[in-house]
This record gives sequence, structure tokens and C-alpha cells, in this order.
Amino acid sequence: MSISSRFAVGIHILTLIEFNKDKASSSEFLAESVNTNPVLIRRIIGMLKKAGLVEVRPGIAGTKLARKLSEITLLDVYKAVNVVQDNELFSVHENPNPKCPVGRNIQDTIIPVLSTAQSAMEKVLGNVTIEDIVKDIVEKENVT
Repeated sequence: MSISSRFAVGIHILTLIEFNKDKASSSEFLAESVNTNPVLIRRIIGMLKKAGLVEVRPGIAGTKLARKLSEITLLDVYKAVNVVQDNELFSVHENPNPKCPVGRNIQDTIIPVLSTAQSAMEKVLGNVTIEDIVKDIVEKENVT
């Protein structure tokens, strides 16, 4: 099982808006780059807007970044698109057998480890900005 693709699509959308900043970034334009349906793009843009990451004006095609690239972290995107709730990245099976020593103790044993792993991942995401993503793509494009 993997993290929802909404996260990667959200990063894609924000990055493409920056690359296309002098033109209108409509949901159709963004959907073409993501290779998906504009309805999905509009849904994710709605999540990004609610989180204060983009601005959308009704009746006008196009979406703009609401903050500087350097002020939008991947953690912001991760949280905006509701990938997981706080401390729920890893699911732990419910109702293990309390008569078994493993079943009786497994949850209390692994939950702290899984919580620490989620915190570590979120710390990494908090240290990478959309500006970092844009710069990396520009470098890759300049190599070819």
C-alpha cells in the first residue's frame, strides 16, 4: 500500500504553476501535464486552496501560488491533500488476540516505533520546498 497519489499530484500542480506563472494554469492545462482528468485536478486544487497554498478566482481560468516557492514545503502539501491524519500513516490491526503474548503486546510495542518513523518522514518533508523541486527540475532540463 502506498501514500495517496494526491500528494505527488499536489507537488506536480504547484511546480507546474510556477513553470507556467506568466500564463493561465487552468485545470485542463494542469491535467494534461499530470495526464489525468481535470475534475481530479480541481479537487486537489480545492484542497491546496483551503490550505492557503494557491489562489483561485471564480470565473477566471487559472491558479496562482498564494505564497513564495520558498515558503511552501512538501509537508504543507502532504497535509493539504489529506494523505493521512496525524499519527495515522501506519495502520495497526485492531483486536489482536489478548490470549497470545504477541497479540496482547504488539500494538504497544510497534505504535511508538511507527509514530517515530512518521515524525522522521514529516521532518524530511518539512525541509524540502517547492522551490527546491523547481530548481531540481530546471537543472535536469538544462542537462539535456
